[in-house]
Amino acid sequence: MTAPVVGIDIGGTKTAAALVDRDGRVRARREAPTPARSGPEAVLDGAARLAAGLLAAAPGPVGVGTAGTVDPATGGIRYATDSLPGWAGTPVADALADRLDRPVRVTNDVNAAALGECWAGAGRDRTHVLLVAVGTGLGGAIVRGGRVEAGARGAAGEVGHLPAPGAGRLRCGCGRHGHLEAIASGSGLAAAYTLATGTRVTGRTVADRAAAGDAVARRVVDRAGGALGAALAGLVALLDPDAVLVAGGAAGALLPAASAAYAAELPAGWAGVPLRPAALGADAVLVGAARLAMDSHDLERTSE
Repeated sequence: MTAPVVGIDIGGTKTAAALVDRDGRVRARREAPTPARSGPEAVLDGAARLAAGLLAAAPGPVGVGTAGTVDPATGGIRYATDSLPGWAGTPVADALADRLDRPVRVTNDVNAAALGECWAGAGRDRTHVLLVAVGTGLGGAIVRGGRVEAGARGAAGEVGHLPAPGAGRLRCGCGRHGHLEAIASGSGLAAAYTLATGTRVTGRTVADRAAAGDAVARRVVDRAGGALGAALAGLVALLDPDAVLVAGGAAGALLPAASAAYAAELPAGWAGVPLRPAALGADAVLVGAARLAMDSHDLERTSE
């Protein structure tokens, strides 16, 4: 398959579609706010509109990276948070295939980002990669031999729900306390700063204040980064990847402390496994979704 492919990124805030070539380069891109509060049909309609203008240059399948846990067998949503109300149960693959008149492959957005980074980003020289995405929440994905390890329920790699020291008073997005996401995420930074100061701010504000010299914000960020780095070191021993990538809007703030904790905690047998920042930024999900579509097309042709 030599023609470009369309990749779609459906998030709680924005939806994007892109034309991606065989080298993983984004050739054209369209983006719009996600009409999340209008329900799943409006979200799907918006995604289809963005992709429609790109299809003439891309005759093959379409790939999608979306928020939520995706059933790998059906391309439907098994579980989703309130960032996309009513999204759980939505048959994304079938619904978009009907709208676009194309085969559609769907995966979780963090899985898509990991595929993109392993194809054209910071993991392109590696075979087995663990990626964590540090944004408002904390997600993870495992890629081995160029394929996402989905697990039995499509949720393998979800590192955010690991127990984490120091997070006992902080609430995870799943509703429980003491998880890694509750401390090492944008929402975790905001919650920890509020506990310490009584001031409600966003996670980005905490990161900015830490960079500007705010001592409380600095402690919050360093504690979050330390928890993340120590957890990643333990996961390296469990999963045996040959690289760990950190992506997401809060990654830059947490990486210095995470890198120090990772180096201190990494078992000697895995001393050569690097911890790297991801490289593709906002394009990672789009590029990975396109890769998913390309791979599905190649597999179909091989089986003919």
